[in-house]
Amino acid sequence: MNYNTKSILYKVSGLLILVFTIGYSFIPKVSVWGMVLSVSLFSAITLSTPYPSKSTRGKRLFNFQVIACLLMVVATFLMYKERNEWPVFLLISAIFLFYSAFALQKELNKEEKENTEKS
Repeated sequence: MNYNTKSILYKVSGLLILVFTIGYSFIPKVSVWGMVLSVSLFSAITLSTPYPSKSTRGKRLFNFQVIACLLMVVATFLMYKERNEWPVFLLISAIFLFYSAFALQKELNKEEKENTEKS
């Protein structure tokens, strides 16, 4: 898959997760299947884009993203079963993704700076 296509699908699936989460209050049956589709796409793209370097911290942050994807899958399953615990799992997943997004970018910039200093 082309990088631009992958990036666009990743962002769209993230936005759809938000839309279907809000939509669950109004149209639960449709929102559950929308969540299944968007969480599946988001998780597949996350798992197919591993951390590119050998940094231990970077790999740990990528593992945070994988755990967040698993928590989103659990949240979607609980949403399907109409259990009220799904927002907790989705919130924990969001916290993991939020932290790893900022810390991973910082780690990539740090590694890039070290690589340019070595050259």
